[in-house]
Amino acid sequence: MQPPRLDIAPCAQADVERLQRRLEVSGAFAQVLVRRGLAEPERARAFLCAEEEHAPERFAGIADAVRVVLTHVAGDARITVHGDYDVDGICATAVLARALRGLGADVDTYLPDRAADGYGLGEATVRRLAARGTRLLVTVDCAITAVEEVRAARELGMDVVVSDHHAPRADGRLPRAPLVHPRLCGYPCGDLCATAVAYKLAGAVWRAAGRDPAALECDLDLVALATVADVVALTGENRTLVRRGLDVLARTRKPGLRALMAAARVDPARLTARSLAFALAPRLNAAGRLRRADAALELVTTDSHSRALEVAQELDRDNRERRQVEGRIRQSAEAQIAALGERRAYVLAADDWHAGVIGIVASRLSERHRRPVVLIALGDETGKGSGRSVEGFDLLGGLGACADHLLRYGGHRAAAGIEIERARVEGFAAALCAHAERVISPEELALVERVDAIVAGDELGMSLAEELAQLEPFGHGNPVPSLLVADATFGDRRAMGEGKHVRFMVHSRGARARAVAFGQGTRLPVADGEPAGATFTLEVNEWAGVCEPRLVLRHAWPERGVLEAAPPVQTRPRVRGLAPASARPAGGDGAAHEQELMLFSLP
Repeated sequence: MQPPRLDIAPCAQADVERLQRRLEVSGAFAQVLVRRGLAEPERARAFLCAEEEHAPERFAGIADAVRVVLTHVAGDARITVHGDYDVDGICATAVLARALRGLGADVDTYLPDRAADGYGLGEATVRRLAARGTRLLVTVDCAITAVEEVRAARELGMDVVVSDHHAPRADGRLPRAPLVHPRLCGYPCGDLCATAVAYKLAGAVWRAAGRDPAALECDLDLVALATVADVVALTGENRTLVRRGLDVLARTRKPGLRALMAAARVDPARLTARSLAFALAPRLNAAGRLRRADAALELVTTDSHSRALEVAQELDRDNRERRQVEGRIRQSAEAQIAALGERRAYVLAADDWHAGVIGIVASRLSERHRRPVVLIALGDETGKGSGRSVEGFDLLGGLGACADHLLRYGGHRAAAGIEIERARVEGFAAALCAHAERVISPEELALVERVDAIVAGDELGMSLAEELAQLEPFGHGNPVPSLLVADATFGDRRAMGEGKHVRFMVHSRGARARAVAFGQGTRLPVADGEPAGATFTLEVNEWAGVCEPRLVLRHAWPERGVLEAAPPVQTRPRVRGLAPASARPAGGDGAAHEQELMLFSLP
């Protein structure tokens, strides 16, 4: 296997030493902070404390939205909160609906059906809501592009408030309604997920109604869950919301969340962002992927313990079914890729693919092949597609360049959804591949390994593991730190997990540390005793009541000199010191298993 190119950001020795003195931390941990843009002690301290928070009034124009909402609350008019079928849309709907009901409002909710309604606010839905008596429509996690649909709602006599966080239309047109949107409204944290936006709107409404918004903090568990699931950057205020939300979730009184943790075998006392991403979020998403998302919404809002247990078990079964469907689609898609051969981007389509699962498969394929991938589930005349991208390629921009082939599209730079006529799929595939050929260089498709610190074996102990834990919660924008050991040897390998994984010892400069490689069987990239360069994450592993430091292997390669085997993105004079290397900003992708964060909530 070709070793990755190392991406080692600049790290001045003076900055490292200053952090060591001022924060009383190790040199390895100081390296991590410097390479993540936290060379100034006060800025580093603030990041570690995770206390950034902003008032809802920082949304420009939020007062208009609050005024409209309170007018309808006072008039006892029917208010409908329209969400989405993913974790973020479900949790946003729950947060805002609970807050409005707490003010005595007449509130109902609407989550679209992925197959029947498609993504976002549809005109047919608008007409149904008007017919059943909705006087105020509040959208969460959708509708920033729904210019015509919002106009239709207003023509039918409804007021509308749009809260969303997605990208607006390429033509710049916005719905004619009060908007609550972190980027469009100049909010200091532009990366809020939709649930966090709904939480801020709810707080502003409660404050204007003379109520204490602190009472809404019990819903920070849902905010944290959605923030992690929607793969927004875990920096700034998002970091604060997730850290506080994990504390709230650990002692939550919501029967549904407690039942969900039990079904997923998650210990509330040991919650991390990874628990949300890999255990809770997939089960909530399974409802909207395979059937309707209403079951997930019922789970997070019910007060009935018995009903919570029933729904949690139902979602657990749905998630197992989702994984089986995913495996079949992935096998079929891999066969198409093999038949197409080497391409700069892949557009794959089939009649028997489940539209609710193709996004997960697209993410896995994009990660494996390091290419943008769009999967399309075909119907009789049209198809619904979901795409995932790689760093360096703006998928939403690519779809915009191919818009003549599409009926609808929307999403983010890294993930997007489309609707397309069956007859246009081949032309769309050719157009997207041609666009990718123009804008993606071969170098951008190569595997690049970010390095946060260069360490020796005697540094890889419990002290550093506990220091690194201060950087949690980990996720997009704040990945698990990657540690480079430039002079390692491996030995004493032993199978674990019925042969699916391997544990071994890492030797470096007279010291040794326990390590594990997941999902590789008993194989390792280098032979026992062979000099190697390797990158690891370092964690505190708890087993049978005992805590110990444990390395998790990311990449390893025979050390023909680390630079020769795995050259940096931009060559630096040496690897073992702290001299500056490539100048790419800190961040990037986390460990391979962290990539699954992309799977849980997008179209």
